[in-house]
Amino acid sequence: MDLSYDPPASFRHTLDQLHATVAREVGSDDFGPGDYLPGLKALLQSMDYDPQFSEQGRRVAWGMVVGVLRGRAQAFRAMAENPGFDTTPITSPVVITGVPRTGTTALHRLLAVDPRFQGLQTWLLDSPMPRPPVAAWGDYPEFQKSVASIEARYAAAPQKRAAHHIAAEEVHECCMLLRQSFVSNIWSCGWSAPSYDAWWQCQDEVAAYDYYRRCVQLIGSSEPHKRWLLKNPGHIEHLDLLFAVFPDARVIQTHRDPAKAVPSLVSLLMQLYPIMESGDPQLRGEVMLRREVAKWAHAVRKAERVREQYPGQVLDIVHADFHAQPMAVLDTIYSFIGMDIPDNTRAAFARRIEEKPELQHGVHRYDIADYGMSEAEAREPFGDYIQRFDLAEHNK
Repeated sequence: MDLSYDPPASFRHTLDQLHATVAREVGSDDFGPGDYLPGLKALLQSMDYDPQFSEQGRRVAWGMVVGVLRGRAQAFRAMAENPGFDTTPITSPVVITGVPRTGTTALHRLLAVDPRFQGLQTWLLDSPMPRPPVAAWGDYPEFQKSVASIEARYAAAPQKRAAHHIAAEEVHECCMLLRQSFVSNIWSCGWSAPSYDAWWQCQDEVAAYDYYRRCVQLIGSSEPHKRWLLKNPGHIEHLDLLFAVFPDARVIQTHRDPAKAVPSLVSLLMQLYPIMESGDPQLRGEVMLRREVAKWAHAVRKAERVREQYPGQVLDIVHADFHAQPMAVLDTIYSFIGMDIPDNTRAAFARRIEEKPELQHGVHRYDIADYGMSEAEAREPFGDYIQRFDLAEHNK
């Protein structure tokens, strides 16, 4: 959360100002191909039309747009400074996906304990560059800026730590790169943006996935032989694009009762609403839940069709099984990805499982009834998906 930028009186007329601000900060006016511009323009127009921003909300939203465009400019500057980065192979990456709040984050961070993997750390998603040695991270202004931004976010909404804790040095989600192309579901989550959302749902994300692949190559170019571990719930809606950029990916899809997972997502997203907007939070939550149920039901159905074209490349993991028998699930995963688990790594897994770091900041509590929907209503759009994985019985 960057509050250092004074927001303009009108967002939709600031395209040149925005680019000039970022170019001065980065020292480069190279923003790459112009495929990001239609989305950026749609977003800025939406920011004038859709949300009921509070004064602080306007500042936060503007800081986010500046920061994301800055990340794109930094990526292209780093690409120019590191010729040959795009010859870096990405061989059989392990990619975790699934409806949000189905255990993707916990599984991702657990697997990241294995030092044979490399991942996308939060600060490198904010400022894409070849990953420096870990011992030097604290010396980078980009790392320091990410730490400060995260702390400001939690200072504004402390309850977010329990719901979804992130840290600059920990692995985070691919969507933070995808949003730098400004054709992203993420832009409909931070504040009310139905006109942008309507535009986004009519677009494809081919260019965004190409940019994402290049950033992964860039970040991993300093350790080209380490296997990638990636994670993003949104990939389930775009498995076709994921396999287009990573044809030999090994995808792990997590599953949980949508009547538990989707309200948890909405509860998480709603925690910033009182800071961002002055509208009715009850109405916003109800509208958001209906939108998210429809979106993720569509994503699951689309993923089912794509998966049929890639037999043997997707592994299903049920959320309740992972919680009940995490080591058994890890054994299944490592067999699927064709790796062993050395004794020291197995011991490190056991320690993290015992420590339960995801609970160190408290328990995230929510109730679907708070958003004007019953569990049966939330499950209905998912059809036989719930029955196929026996998810209605797994209500943890």
